[in-house]
Amino acid sequence: MPDAHPISQPPVDLGSAQDAVDSEARGSLIQRAVTVLEHVAEAGGASARDIAEATAIPLPSVYRIAQELVQVGYLIHLREEKRFALGYKLHTLGARLHEDLGVPRELKQEIARLHTDTKMAAYLAIHRGADFVVVFVADSPACPRLEPMDFGFHETPHATAFGKLGLSEYTPEQRRSYLEPHQPHRLTPSTITDPSELESALAQITDEGIAWEHEEFQVGTTCAAVPIRADDGLLIGSVAVSAPVAWYAGQQRHIEHRLRATASRAGRIYRLGNRHA
Repeated sequence: MPDAHPISQPPVDLGSAQDAVDSEARGSLIQRAVTVLEHVAEAGGASARDIAEATAIPLPSVYRIAQELVQVGYLIHLREEKRFALGYKLHTLGARLHEDLGVPRELKQEIARLHTDTKMAAYLAIHRGADFVVVFVADSPACPRLEPMDFGFHETPHATAFGKLGLSEYTPEQRRSYLEPHQPHRLTPSTITDPSELESALAQITDEGIAWEHEEFQVGTTCAAVPIRADDGLLIGSVAVSAPVAWYAGQQRHIEHRLRATASRAGRIYRLGNRHA
């Protein structure tokens, strides 16, 4: 039986609807511009036609986006070669990023020593909330780094020791908000994707002060990470090691001790550097 008093629908806010359309259009344009930049960077330069074929962006749109990027200095147009290349303004941005994420020489030495002592690949990451950037790696042919665990790697936080360390700093509500657009997906049979299981793992990290990742990122490899904190307790970075699972047998406590000691010294280096700045 239908309701005797149907609920009236609220009036449509045409202004808000138009704002949403405009916002979506701007987001699409920005995404396309970034896609064009990334392809030019990966290809070492590309013609508009090459960009269009590789990205599925219509050729007229590629021309328009590329010309706008040229105007602001993010691309240059090599007319004789009929292709676009990265602009010099990107170097300025990159240099500023490296300054922001600068790694003191003493800290590089600490990570290198961690690598030598544990005979495992050793990493330094800088954290900004749940996002992180690996800024220094010490490894060798005998114990190579994880791939693609190089500068700039920060994807799949639910599957890495670095990422889980960052996620453990958030409240459950903050985590849900962060993970909603980055739905955890399975990289290996051991990757944690169930929300309740992930919450339990993050709670354990909070209690123990160390994040373990057991074949969740790559089959056959285990990684552990320990936080570097500012004076006020804020997570500013982490140190980590990775190696084949068998290498941890009988020395897990030793590895934990070395990680915590390195993180403690790294924290002092950062704090002293900030005081002298």
